[in-house]
Amino acid sequence: MIHFFLLQNRQGQTRISKWYSSFEHEEKKKLQSEIYRILIQRPSKYTNFVEFRKYTLVYRRYKGVFFTICCDPSDNEMSMLEAIHLFVECLDEYFVEVCELDLVFGFYKVFSLLDEFLMGGELQETSKKVILSRMTYLADVEKKS
Repeated sequence: MIHFFLLQNRQGQTRISKWYSSFEHEEKKKLQSEIYRILIQRPSKYTNFVEFRKYTLVYRRYKGVFFTICCDPSDNEMSMLEAIHLFVECLDEYFVEVCELDLVFGFYKVFSLLDEFLMGGELQETSKKVILSRMTYLADVEKKS
């Protein structure tokens, strides 16, 4: 199960966070800070998997933004890494060359895309074509209303 999904920039600012497990607000802030410190200090030659408390962090850095999934240690880390890559590909195609500002100003679209992708802490859809067609449909519905 995925417990949370974080997008953080190089300065440690959390741009997007989606929580699938219950955490207190102060605990969320503490987790975000700890995770940022771990990832920023980690050499790039190491793997993209980190044992963290009773969880496993799977992360990938794209264009200065850390995409992090926190999952159970029993989950397949490679599938989580592929899930991050698929999410980035969907973002890149939906926003056309996505950048950090797209994440900040189009956060509601990022959350919609994330909801098409993950549901309740589990992977819901793994087809980029299906995800993007749903996002196009939602954009069309938004324009009509």
